[in-house]
Amino acid sequence: MIPEVAPLPYQQLLVQAETGQLGLFQLISAAESLIAAGDRLAAIGLYRAWLKKPDPALEYAAYFNLGVLLADTGSQSEAEAAYRQAVHLKRDFPQANYNLGVQMEKQGRLQAAIDHWKASLDQESLQAPEQSDTHKLYLNGLGRLYDKFHLYEEAEEMLRQSLALDPAQSDALYHWLHLRQKQCKWPIMRSLPGISTDTMWDAASPLAILGLSDDPARLLKTARTFVGKHVYPVARLVPQGLNYGHRKIRIGFLSGDFCLHAVSLLTVRLFELLDRSRFEVLGFGWSRSDDTAFRKRVIDAFDRFVDISEIADEAAARLIQEQEIDVLVDLQGLTAGARPNIVAHGPAPAQIAYLGYPGTSAIPNVDYVIADQFIFPDELAPYFTEQPIYLADSFQVADDTRSQLIVDDPVKYDLPAGKFVFCAFNNNYKITPEMFESWMRIMRRVPDSILWLLRDNQWAEANMLSAARAHGVNTDRLYFAGRVAPEDYLARFGAADLFLDTFPYNAGTTANDALWAGLPIVTLSGRSYVSRMAGSLLRSVGLEQLITFDAAGYEEKAIAFANDKLLQAQCAEQLKMAKTRSAAMNTHKFVAEFSAMLEQLAGGERPLQRAASQ
Repeated sequence: MIPEVAPLPYQQLLVQAETGQLGLFQLISAAESLIAAGDRLAAIGLYRAWLKKPDPALEYAAYFNLGVLLADTGSQSEAEAAYRQAVHLKRDFPQANYNLGVQMEKQGRLQAAIDHWKASLDQESLQAPEQSDTHKLYLNGLGRLYDKFHLYEEAEEMLRQSLALDPAQSDALYHWLHLRQKQCKWPIMRSLPGISTDTMWDAASPLAILGLSDDPARLLKTARTFVGKHVYPVARLVPQGLNYGHRKIRIGFLSGDFCLHAVSLLTVRLFELLDRSRFEVLGFGWSRSDDTAFRKRVIDAFDRFVDISEIADEAAARLIQEQEIDVLVDLQGLTAGARPNIVAHGPAPAQIAYLGYPGTSAIPNVDYVIADQFIFPDELAPYFTEQPIYLADSFQVADDTRSQLIVDDPVKYDLPAGKFVFCAFNNNYKITPEMFESWMRIMRRVPDSILWLLRDNQWAEANMLSAARAHGVNTDRLYFAGRVAPEDYLARFGAADLFLDTFPYNAGTTANDALWAGLPIVTLSGRSYVSRMAGSLLRSVGLEQLITFDAAGYEEKAIAFANDKLLQAQCAEQLKMAKTRSAAMNTHKFVAEFSAMLEQLAGGERPLQRAASQ
């Protein structure tokens, strides 16, 4: 229990701290009063003053608290220095050792963080019960970083050990589940000591759940649970519907993926084509600088780009508020690296969820979600916290300046000639055992066919080959394509004959790329937004006949397509015409609809009605 001290003027406190008249407990009490009053910088100054003439026996604790405050204000390098000093003064200080690794991680020095945590684990006795909480933190941190290095099996093992210490860790559990999805370790929900499958369903992350269920009620519950744990309730900074009266509408795009990422690959042309006589376009981002020409193109597409990677969430929200953004488009939602507390502060009078997270985010103060008639049927409305804004053609934008160099020679990609090529280039974590079994049934009924998959990681590849054997399909009929540059990736779609979509997590960017390259898709559409993405695109390009609504229909449609040369030719011709007719293919057409929607919102109207043509 820290004894309370009578409040003193700040300058008097500083003098007492610098001259050694303030004990550590008095220092902590005074600093906490300053923090409660919203002045963390003053609290930092007080700690620094005290450390000029510290109590040597307690100096380590002051450095630790200083590190916490510096980290909270976004001063990562200074926080690291404070934690280093705390560890130097007290080597058996597990929480400081963990926090030190966190600062390395936040500064992008991931291998250094791994090495530090592994060394800390080696030093810490597993038999010391008082250290078990910190031991879990080390394991969870290592799991997180191994994941970033795509060492999925090692990451899974770290989290399994952590959950064995304490099964009641929902964050560790949902990370463990998603790692199994990435490796196609089926069934995904394998029981663990003290953890039931019901608990696993409840713990699944918003991203993982998209690939596990198309039940919109479950998806909403998962999003709300996540938001309840990670998003702080605050008063909205800018009232909804406020009209700033700007001559040009200020639209802001918010994302941590302004780099060589699927979301930016779709949106960069939208940023470029928005009419600057009507709009001022700003980007607010915290993405990595990947030193690619594409990253430069994205940043250059904005009138102004504001890097908020070193700014805390509340400060970032207030910065956006100061820019008087009329419409803020959140391109991140609840995906990896998200910072939902920025948009939750409500820094703009109209806030839209778009593309990044294909479902309801349940983030407070996100007013709308972009939709079309197919992806958001009326019965979905009760399961979204956002109101739908319907575009007449397609919810999805894309870059119509993409490469059109398509290579139709399968031999170039080490595929056998003369075979019907089914491809499924979605991320491996989207593949369910039920969908894979459907693919195997299709292949058995189209004997002169092969399946071309994305090579994401060695564990997923091995598990899919094992599953193929179990379903009676020779593994020499499965081929795997590595990740390549966007233009090479687009070209190779030409060597495939039919794209097999995943369910319940449909292809999004990948589906658009396949259709752009002239490759038809068979999709299974369900009840959720994410399970209707590819169906929305097929409707836009005029290939509704390739949309199915049950597994049996999906399989029959794929088999019939493989055996129907006339249908193949008709679909190929339809996709050529779609380059100009479809808003999902023609960016100018999409931007016209999107711009009209922005003007309605900025003018105080709510463009929620479906288009009359629908």
